[in-house]
Amino acid sequence: MRCSRFLVSRLLAASLALALPSSLVFASTAADCLRPGEWTVFDGLEPRAGGDVAALVAAMAQREVVLLGEQHDDADHHRWQLQVLAALHAQRPDMVIGFEMFPRRVQPVLERWVAGELSESEFLQQVEWDKVWSMPAELYLPLFHFARLNRVPMVALNIDQKLSRAIARRGWDAVPEAEREGVSPAAEPLPAYVDFLFGIHREHAQMRAGKDKEVAREDVAFRNFVDSQLGWDRAMAEALASAARAQRASAPGAASDAPAPLVVGIMGSGHVRFGHGVAHQLRSLGVDNPGLLLPLAASTPCTDIVAGLADAVFAVPEAVLAPVPPPRLGVSLEEHRDGVKIVEVSAGSLASHTGLRAGDIIIEAAGATLKRSATLVALVRAQPPGTWLPLTLKRESETIERVVRFPLAR
Repeated sequence: MRCSRFLVSRLLAASLALALPSSLVFASTAADCLRPGEWTVFDGLEPRAGGDVAALVAAMAQREVVLLGEQHDDADHHRWQLQVLAALHAQRPDMVIGFEMFPRRVQPVLERWVAGELSESEFLQQVEWDKVWSMPAELYLPLFHFARLNRVPMVALNIDQKLSRAIARRGWDAVPEAEREGVSPAAEPLPAYVDFLFGIHREHAQMRAGKDKEVAREDVAFRNFVDSQLGWDRAMAEALASAARAQRASAPGAASDAPAPLVVGIMGSGHVRFGHGVAHQLRSLGVDNPGLLLPLAASTPCTDIVAGLADAVFAVPEAVLAPVPPPRLGVSLEEHRDGVKIVEVSAGSLASHTGLRAGDIIIEAAGATLKRSATLVALVRAQPPGTWLPLTLKRESETIERVVRFPLAR
């Protein structure tokens, strides 16, 4: 269960190679280009497996900004991020870490956490983790503790979901400047990025309305979708670009020519790959050569290992026993005065099979009044296989009952 932002982010990560010119594809077609546990470095057009790790880390540590991608729900991606953070920190202890997971409004909480003033539970409560990100906190806590242990400043990179939704509904120009959280207009996207976003938009639209849904580039919905993605990229790029200057200026006794800290961004891979998203916006802000590092499954086909993908990729070994994911309804949620509102229902999901619809407001779950989306998320994740979860809904002027039946095997 996640907000539509995460559905788009997952599609971004899953569909990167759809519109790539075949001339850029690595020559081999066998699924053995990546060696588990090793880096592949991109030198020109030819990926080079088994790159020198020490040289790679040293080179990345000289960049102004380094972006570390991830698939949000993959635990090994976050373990890899922690490994890279530690290696970079050894080279550049003066570091700042920016996180996509946090909207700007919680920045004071991040500062209190790094200062050691909050317990783990207090931190997660005050940043409203279940509301702003809705991924298991356990995936990210090692990164947060790394920052706390080493007193590395954490920076909130994101905008509030309310602004993201407003841009997606109305377009950037229709959102009053006072409501843009200080984000400046984005640089024009690269044509390849627009092509890619159209594929994502079409897939998303057809998931909602059926495969026969006609989708055109001229549609207002697509233009607004591009605006929302650019606003998202721009906000993160601005926060990263300003982090070094802000940190240096605030350092006690810092000389005017003191070197800026290394700024590392933790974000979904869709914002990193090919330098089309956040990196493109960074360049427009004067950060000329951001480092781009990505984790990829070692089984990734060679046809997906293409020139310009990143500076280097790490081959994540396949897990012997993949973790069993907790159950999900397959809905996007937002809080409502009467309960929890369903914004979107994924095709083929438990919610879809139960008959839940976008616009339904869940007012009770398991007989208890429902006020927060986080409560429903926790309740669903805790359901054992084969059990039932009764829900009470408001649908327009009608109150109806639905029962979610969780399968015996997950």
